[in-house]
Amino acid sequence: MTLFDGIYPFYLQQRKVFVFDVSTIIVIVVFLTLTCSFLLIIPGIRGRARSYWTLRVLLSLVVGVVIVAVQFTGDWETGWVKANTSYKSFSRAMVNADIGLHVGLAGVNVTLMGNPVNQVNETINYNEHFAWSFDADYDHSYSEGLERGLPSPILYVAEKFTTQSPCGMLRQYRISSHYASATLWVAFCTWVISNMLFSMPVLVYGGYMLLVTGAFMIFSLLSFSTVRNSLMCPIQFGTATLRIGYGGSFWLTLAIGLLCFVAGITVVSLHYFNLDLLKTFFDLHEEKAEEYQEMTEVYVNPHFVNKGLSLSPPSKLNPNKI
Repeated sequence: MTLFDGIYPFYLQQRKVFVFDVSTIIVIVVFLTLTCSFLLIIPGIRGRARSYWTLRVLLSLVVGVVIVAVQFTGDWETGWVKANTSYKSFSRAMVNADIGLHVGLAGVNVTLMGNPVNQVNETINYNEHFAWSFDADYDHSYSEGLERGLPSPILYVAEKFTTQSPCGMLRQYRISSHYASATLWVAFCTWVISNMLFSMPVLVYGGYMLLVTGAFMIFSLLSFSTVRNSLMCPIQFGTATLRIGYGGSFWLTLAIGLLCFVAGITVVSLHYFNLDLLKTFFDLHEEKAEEYQEMTEVYVNPHFVNKGLSLSPPSKLNPNKI
């Protein structure tokens, strides 16, 4: 086959790698807006309560943004390999490239980056997404990749997850990711409930809901980890093997889940062993003092006080003069 201006005539132009996921950006922007809104009202909080409020709100927002953001990230499992491989079908051209596999809850991303980026008169920099959620058709996405003429390494890795593949990886990943996502949404709901309970004088129940939030986050990790129980097909590029391991989103979810456990246990323990300290941290003592002050203060009209003082005392009757 011949080249026309450095591009194979029967292939479309390659897709460029995207830098940010739109859904993740939206989640981060929403929580940053809430954070900025809270920072605007911080100066109106007096005394040590300002520090307590800042710590509580920022920790709560971190937990919330992680629970939602990891739903859309693509690094629950990641793997890279450097290999010399064929570039496209019907071509003998070989390229040296880094091939990456990034697994998320909604699908898989296959990355191809040349070393150097410019080889065979092209810019080799790809990041293709193949969705496997229940409302998506993975095989159709793979067929579209074939029609677009994606590079052979991307199609080779993506083929491992098709329904026709003897590996059977698609079914395992689709089910485990679905239940992991569902348990994370339940964790988000319990996080909202815990914040509502912390805004009321039932702090111990807020601690219990934090424990439930951490438990559901751990359940999501266990659900996603079940995919390791099935045999993984080897992904070979010559003598090099692409191996994947848990990525940043997995470990971040684990860390926030443990943080919820620690925070929940701390709140429950303080409720039973040092309730005064817990009320001080949640700024309940000052509210009670203000309520008590409002109930005990008596406002006297000075007009009536002065009028009463100016009146002379009544004279006593002398029975001898009657």
